Amino acid sequence: MHNITRMKIEKPVGDVFEAFVDPSKIGGFWFSSSSERWEEGKVITLRYDEYEAQGDIKIKEIDLNEKIVFHWGTNEEGNKVTIILNELGHSESIIEITEEGFNENDENIISVMLDNKEGWVYMLTCLKGYLEYGVHLRASLIH
Repeated sequence: MHNITRMKIEKPVGDVFEAFVDPSKIGGFWFSSSSERWEEGKVITLRYDEYEAQGDIKIKEIDLNEKIVFHWGTNEEGNKVTIILNELGHSESIIEITEEGFNENDENIISVMLDNKEGWVYMLTCLKGYLEYGVHLRASLIH
């Protein structure tokens, strides 16, 4: 079972790609910090200061300006996430995030998937504000 979330970002795919993989940029819209640049085969430690949380992801695949695939956790114990970047002309992108690996036998599957979807919509909204307007929407949570 999987969940798909899409959003249009009025920036070139290269800018969007770099926002995800560059540790100096990811804090502007998603995690507070990333341990290093995202590259295929690496384990990246992500920190969420406002929730006092930290976790690892394993980068499974990276196609420059096209796709990022990772698993939550170092041993792929979590869901698989695929981020697809589709170029619309020179200055617009459609970002599609698919997360798969949900337990369809979970009695709370609907609420789990809705909560998950809300998280992706929130992150993409913050990405849009960060890239299009230079606004750090997460900043209000931190202070």
